[in-house]
Amino acid sequence: MPPIISIVGTSHSGKTTLLEKLIPELKRRGYRIGTIKHASHVIDMGKKGKDSWRHKAAGADTVIAAGSGRIAMVKDNGCDSLDSLALYFQDMDLVITEGYKREPRPKIEVFRQATGKPPIFPGHPDLAAFVTDADMDPGVPVFGLDDILALADFIEKRFL
Repeated sequence: MPPIISIVGTSHSGKTTLLEKLIPELKRRGYRIGTIKHASHVIDMGKKGKDSWRHKAAGADTVIAAGSGRIAMVKDNGCDSLDSLALYFQDMDLVITEGYKREPRPKIEVFRQATGKPPIFPGHPDLAAFVTDADMDPGVPVFGLDDILALADFIEKRFL
């Protein structure tokens, strides 16, 4: 199984933006990257009335929409933990989650002062790195919000 790391932080801290910058850099280095986005809401399968939506609405437990080199799947599965999802990523070099802050996995916290909220994991044993616009010392490596190359170096050395 590939290593799994979690990008965590408060709402609007920049987790998705960080991933949008980090994934292309890791891909440029030749790695196969899988991501899992934690959703606290019900996931909808396609647009109402479309075939895949109709299959799910009819009661299918798993629906896969496949075409031109891409698949999308919705599966009724108690995916309460990352371990229950790992089997879908066996062909990846690294899995990066957005969220899953309660899972016992290495975490990279994104913290922006503008959110007005304190960091979530200072001093936590799962905290591997900190990405921020603040001048802080959380006891782990600290990277700027745009310091993607150095963050990718860190991830490559530590997890790949």
